[in-house]
Amino acid sequence: MMAACDRFRYEQLGCTEYHDNCTDNLWEALAAVRFKPTETPCPFNLWQNTPVDSVGSIEQLPTVSKRGDFVRFKALMNVVVCFSACPQDIVQINSGRPRNAHYQIRIKCLCFLKLGGTHGAQY
Repeated sequence: MMAACDRFRYEQLGCTEYHDNCTDNLWEALAAVRFKPTETPCPFNLWQNTPVDSVGSIEQLPTVSKRGDFVRFKALMNVVVCFSACPQDIVQINSGRPRNAHYQIRIKCLCFLKLGGTHGAQY
């Protein structure tokens, strides 16, 4: 719904000093693993509460997610995932209080084992 925030967005909001932002967080994280994207993709904002009103304006409201809420995705191909908790503390998206977010990556492995003198696949 909304583009990744960047230093220009924070300047528009009145920041006169550097403010952490999604764009810089993404580029820093990917540089650490030697991955260089050609552009900043729009984020997939899972918990962001930004409804569009009847005239097409986007409201930036506090999230309605609660502690313990979760979502599970299954990758059906190789993927690069970059995850960040939103650092926005000026507009109401995070109620002015960004919080930590946590994630788990679970890898399901196909193991090929030698069983009882014959070769077989164990899943």
